Amino acid sequence: MARHKGRGWHGRLLAAGLGVTVLAAATSVWTAQAGPSEGRPPARVAAPAVAKVSADIAHASDRGPRGVNITIDDGPDPVWTPQVLELLQDSGVKATFCMVGTQAKAYPDLVRKVVAAGHRLCDHTVSHDTAMDKKSEAYQSQQILDAERMITEASGGVRPQYYRAPGGAFTPYSRQLAASRGMRPLGWNVDTKDFEHPGADTMVATVKREISNGPTVLFHDAGGERSQTLAALREVLPWLKEQGYSFGFPVR
Repeated sequence: MARHKGRGWHGRLLAAGLGVTVLAAATSVWTAQAGPSEGRPPARVAAPAVAKVSADIAHASDRGPRGVNITIDDGPDPVWTPQVLELLQDSGVKATFCMVGTQAKAYPDLVRKVVAAGHRLCDHTVSHDTAMDKKSEAYQSQQILDAERMITEASGGVRPQYYRAPGGAFTPYSRQLAASRGMRPLGWNVDTKDFEHPGADTMVATVKREISNGPTVLFHDAGGERSQTLAALREVLPWLKEQGYSFGFPVR
């Protein structure tokens, strides 16, 4: 899996993300079931259980061998995410949005629009640190679990179903942690490299050439100017349909 080069805007996100408090993987609340006069300690009530999923990195589609997973990373963004949503709606395509926690917190209305349109959410960490696989387990926990909380709160209670490490910086620990929270680690098969602005024609050619490698295609709706991404999607989506592909979600 190719490691993405860092983009300047993520440095600012990293600085913001480091100040976010770590959210424990298994939370619980205390409720006072008895008054002080009864002489009993408060009863401990466990938080709702989360079903664990496989920690293996997913690449396949729930639509089978002719399925395609469109994945959109780094948002939401107030300029580009609405345009991506409109394009997907016009094309009748559902996608998986891998959201950065600070972006989700900043634009909860867009997170809710993504959910309302029938797309799925993916945890893309708090601050998109592509070197997080070199960091401590405590740091990895903070990045994954705080982003999960931010995205869930922004969505109005809808939890992310996947976890995608920035730049593919997975570790055995981060995969197991995400899986324990019901988030399947998510890879990709086709990297359009739209963050490098190679031109829409180049991006389309990449998809056509590499879709035989696997169904999960990587685009971005934030982190820079995304008009090329929109132009590529307008051409790629109908082409994939013409080739007999259908659009689904990554397996869980």
